[in-house]
Amino acid sequence: MLYSFEESIAKEYLLTNGIGGYSGASVSGANTRRYHGLMIASFNPPTQRMVMVSKVEETIIRDNESIQLSTNQFPGAVSPQGYNYIDSFEASVNKAIWIYKGEEFHLQKTIHLVQGVNTVIITYKNLHENAIRLQLLPLLVYRDYHAMFHQDDKFNFYSEKMKDNGLKIYAEYGAHPLFIQFSKGDWQNENAWYKNFQYIREKERGFDFEEDAMNVGKLITTIESNEEIQIIFSTDEITDSIIDEKETEENSFSHLPKFVNDLMTSSRQFVVQRKSTGGATLIAGYHWFTDWGRDTMIALRGISIATGKQEEAKSILQTFFSVLSEGMLPNRFPDYENDEVEYNTIDATLWLFVSLYEYYKKFNDAAFIKEHLHHLKEIIDWHIKGTRFNIKATAEGLLYGGESGYQLTWMDARIGNFVVTPRIGCPVEINALWYNALCIYQFFAKELLNENETGLDGLIANCKESFQEYFINTKNYLNDVVIPGYYLDYSIRPNQIYAASLPFSPLTKEQQQNVLSCVEENLLTPYGLRTLDISNPQFKAVYEGDAWHRDTAYHQGTVWPFLWGEWAMAFLKLNAWSEEACVRVWDEARQLRHHFYNEGCVNAIAEIFDGLKPATGKGCVQQAWSVAVLLSVFLHPDFKWGNINKND
Repeated sequence: MLYSFEESIAKEYLLTNGIGGYSGASVSGANTRRYHGLMIASFNPPTQRMVMVSKVEETIIRDNESIQLSTNQFPGAVSPQGYNYIDSFEASVNKAIWIYKGEEFHLQKTIHLVQGVNTVIITYKNLHENAIRLQLLPLLVYRDYHAMFHQDDKFNFYSEKMKDNGLKIYAEYGAHPLFIQFSKGDWQNENAWYKNFQYIREKERGFDFEEDAMNVGKLITTIESNEEIQIIFSTDEITDSIIDEKETEENSFSHLPKFVNDLMTSSRQFVVQRKSTGGATLIAGYHWFTDWGRDTMIALRGISIATGKQEEAKSILQTFFSVLSEGMLPNRFPDYENDEVEYNTIDATLWLFVSLYEYYKKFNDAAFIKEHLHHLKEIIDWHIKGTRFNIKATAEGLLYGGESGYQLTWMDARIGNFVVTPRIGCPVEINALWYNALCIYQFFAKELLNENETGLDGLIANCKESFQEYFINTKNYLNDVVIPGYYLDYSIRPNQIYAASLPFSPLTKEQQQNVLSCVEENLLTPYGLRTLDISNPQFKAVYEGDAWHRDTAYHQGTVWPFLWGEWAMAFLKLNAWSEEACVRVWDEARQLRHHFYNEGCVNAIAEIFDGLKPATGKGCVQQAWSVAVLLSVFLHPDFKWGNINKND
């Protein structure tokens, strides 16, 4: 036995299809989240996700016994307990492989997601010398991926026979059809509800955690020794053109450690096509996020730019340029077609400048930057004169923003109308980004147009002087939020690290070092930076419980891995990218490497960890910027690998 029950439900797999659809569950085969399922389809890529197939129950049939390979949790029971037969498991971006082994059977199962369509292929291969008789029982649901499914008379799951061993199933009148096709075997129609599957992760999160599913039939087939059979689920009629796909480009940097190459492979799960714009975009995190402006602009730097994927980076940038409005990028695209794009963010637009700067440094694509310089000028002009949510430059040259009831920075938890960390005023990272936006635009004007933008030098100087005057406090770290002459928040938070990690700093080297020292002393953990220092009365040690308790802890001490990359970048810059500094950064990433391979979702990095004793990943199991920042650091052209043990 490879895993105990506790281990097998704690580990998860995630497979993606490049349009927002995915497949995921615990390694045991049991669904532990409402977001789990064999096929979650995206009907308006990458949104409008629907859970169509919950799972397939697998049973090996013998003359005198049945061996059930599945695992489920029901009230007071785990049944069946197929995890006992798992001999090995491995997963990649769109494929997962189990080996089941017992007396007189040896079976390989592969789940494969076809790219660009909502299609899942399960392949069973008999590795034993004797034939086996296998029963496959699909369990179907029909719901939004945020919801739960329960028995209801309106769901009749009407099915039609198709040619070539196929079925077409409608959960209800007007529903999207589900197509099922199998390569070999006898299909027997059934119509039975399976009740009260329990999802332990939903119970922990304080949500409804029981679900029902419908069985419409079962497939019984005999697999000879070394033979393969397939069962396919799709939202499209199944043809050879649907299931055949071209080989995808593989990342391979042979001079880099396996971990870095595996990170690059993992990062492919976030790149999807957006139907509404016709371009590429990035999913912020699985399972419940879609594409967010802030997350995309941050994660783009590692996922597409650092990895050298120029056309992909351009497509993503074009996607967001196409929805620029009043000098702002959107906070997020809507989940549904009739919803409007949301612009409640102050930092997504500023991150655009940093992404473009790194894009230019990587690809030297002057034409693309020139094409969009007028957009950058438009953004700066709107921010100076004022745009949505009271975002505007102050007389001191700082950037102010915020309105009651809205969350505009990345510390954006809100419960109803209650904003946990409102940060109205001039937040420190916003002003570090504003300084960078001004410097980057001036850089482009001089570099590409050989022009000095009139008045910009004065704005940059004023911003730099005011930044030092208002943000540096008597203890030589940076206040988190200020309103010049009126208010300051001197909480020790990680947002100050951006004044040292971004390409242009408004601080002297000594001042940057003071910031770095404060962050290392109070906030640095093996998994990332705490969002608040432990001594603060508002510090929350653990992220757990219902939505209220989780959201009020989200930015009040909880550790975020994506901030680890900003610490690493600041540390490396201040140490001139020395070999010793690179060795320390690699060593500091040891726990994140272990987490990537061995904890939570396989080959993934979680969104957050507990603040006091970070150990188990929480929040989203696979977060774009958690993966991306590591790539930004380890693929940086100045990172030195000479003294690093790449097998560590």
